[in-house]
Amino acid sequence: MLNLETISQSLNTLVIFRHLLSEPILAELKNFSEHLARREKEAALFAYGGLVHAVYQSAGSLGGGIAALLLEDDNLYVRKKAAEEEIPTYLQQCLEAELDVFARIAALTPDDFRRALGYTGFLPGWEENGCDLKEEYHRRASLLSQHGYGIYAKYTSFILRDGAIVPVQYPDRISLSDLKGYENERRQVIENTRALVERRPAQNVLLTGDAGTGKSSTVKAVANYFAPMGLRLIQITKSQLHDLPMITDELSANPLRFILFIDDLSFSGNDDDFGALKAVLEGSVTAKAANTAIYVTSNRRHLVKESFRDRDGDEVHHNDTLQEIISLSDRFGLTVTYIHPDRKAYLDIVCALADSHGLILDREELCRGAEAFAMRKGGRSPRAARQYIDSLLSRE
Repeated sequence: MLNLETISQSLNTLVIFRHLLSEPILAELKNFSEHLARREKEAALFAYGGLVHAVYQSAGSLGGGIAALLLEDDNLYVRKKAAEEEIPTYLQQCLEAELDVFARIAALTPDDFRRALGYTGFLPGWEENGCDLKEEYHRRASLLSQHGYGIYAKYTSFILRDGAIVPVQYPDRISLSDLKGYENERRQVIENTRALVERRPAQNVLLTGDAGTGKSSTVKAVANYFAPMGLRLIQITKSQLHDLPMITDELSANPLRFILFIDDLSFSGNDDDFGALKAVLEGSVTAKAANTAIYVTSNRRHLVKESFRDRDGDEVHHNDTLQEIISLSDRFGLTVTYIHPDRKAYLDIVCALADSHGLILDREELCRGAEAFAMRKGGRSPRAARQYIDSLLSRE
């Protein structure tokens, strides 16, 4: 068994996992060990309380918390593994030694702490975790293209904030089964995404067409479906398009696959943002990355508002500029068009949603209400269908 008084010494020698020392579980464990070694019982008890608090905040068990830290860590070893570089002997030996330390820590029980303290009062504990830490770490390291590492192992959806990729804590969990209708359109997006995940050539995708037809929902649902297979979604706003080269460069060595998602995109006069997107679509030297694909949704086929006006310059310059921006949509390898459904397709969607939610209503009454709801909403669409079903569910 690991000597609780010398844990801090073992942690002080960490190299590969050194930055984990700032994590609450290890920081409190280190404090406990140091106070115990100095026979500072009250301070050790206080540190133990902090340790249990950190355990409860993470996985509910000391072993689970330690495992989560290791398996989601971004370090030199996993980066070399991800790049399929040869692992030096000294680095492999260092990894094995550090994993041994963590395996012994993960096996500690509340009774071990109670005995070390000589404490007879109540001490809060945790559930024991039977995971073979070393075996699991090596298994995950062999599947980095599926699980990823660092923040990409813990989260599946991201946004860009102040030039940095940050995780979305509570992403939209919409699934493919939630979407009704538009099977052919959705199939094209699914097959292209499957190619990306399977490391086959994949196209950049433009989903265009009428509002409320499920373009954005398709992208998010497809990303959720393929997330367990190594796909991550990063949403980018139009004002952040100039960061695309930086993003693709940062992601280029990552073993995962990424959708760079730009929702509801359109350009207007005096708009220079399209140049950054054009550079990535054309595959410039600094922007091309084989593990990324750009998915754009827009209500405009050519991504240009009808009110586009001339920049400063003569008429020739205006025509050239306008034509360049309009041709941007042609640079997407796959364009999928969503149009408002006709009456039959709309009602099919309504009925399918009603069935999926277990609504038992007379079909004629359901359809009459759906038609009336669509008229009030300004037209038939999957969004109107879902809103209508939601309104019925709220009455139950």
